Amino acid sequence: MKLYHTPISFNSRRVWIALIEKNLDFELVEIHLDGDHLEPEFVAMNPFHRIPVLVDDDFTVVESLAILDYLEAKYPEPAMLPKDAKDLAIVKMVELVTVNELAPTLYPLISEVMGWGIPEPQAIEKAKEKVDSVLTFFEGLLDDRAFFGSNTLTYAECVAGTVVPLLSWVDVSIDGYPKIQAWCDRLMSRPSWQQTLFTPADLVAFASRRQNFLAQSQA
Repeated sequence: MKLYHTPISFNSRRVWIALIEKNLDFELVEIHLDGDHLEPEFVAMNPFHRIPVLVDDDFTVVESLAILDYLEAKYPEPAMLPKDAKDLAIVKMVELVTVNELAPTLYPLISEVMGWGIPEPQAIEKAKEKVDSVLTFFEGLLDDRAFFGSNTLTYAECVAGTVVPLLSWVDVSIDGYPKIQAWCDRLMSRPSWQQTLFTPADLVAFASRRQNFLAQSQA
């Protein structure tokens, strides 16, 4: 099994963590988004030029949430999706709210930190308000169990847990959300999170490669 990924990508990292948590044997293949994703070999696997891509024997899966569902169906132990209907709904809500609401909202904040341009103050304020609404929603979904809808790790953690703990990097505090804070602390202590956590140096290197790629593309 091979995972084609980019270390700083939320989408890649959620699959990377799931593979580790499921104790599966896999090979990491790093794809630099300064041209690797346009190479014919990669385009043959994913014509949309995006990571991650999972290749399991002769089967190729694109889109991170589809990859997670594939892993759960083919490698069901340890289970990372609850069986109870309400608990499963909680996990799926966290997954989809992260992908559809939280992650896209962070772009102005990431752009400011990475030096990709200076967003309008109104855009930054609106983004922070949206993040707060997501955190409030997540805080309400956590109960007295250690994880979303479960006493054991689920895909909600793989998806939201690769975004929320890094909010401080874009100047967003989670201090007002005690359940979320405790949840993040539990995740960050796990070997899978520590093993896959990227560094500020990784971000700088990515930003540099991205700027060079854009400059060459526009030349």
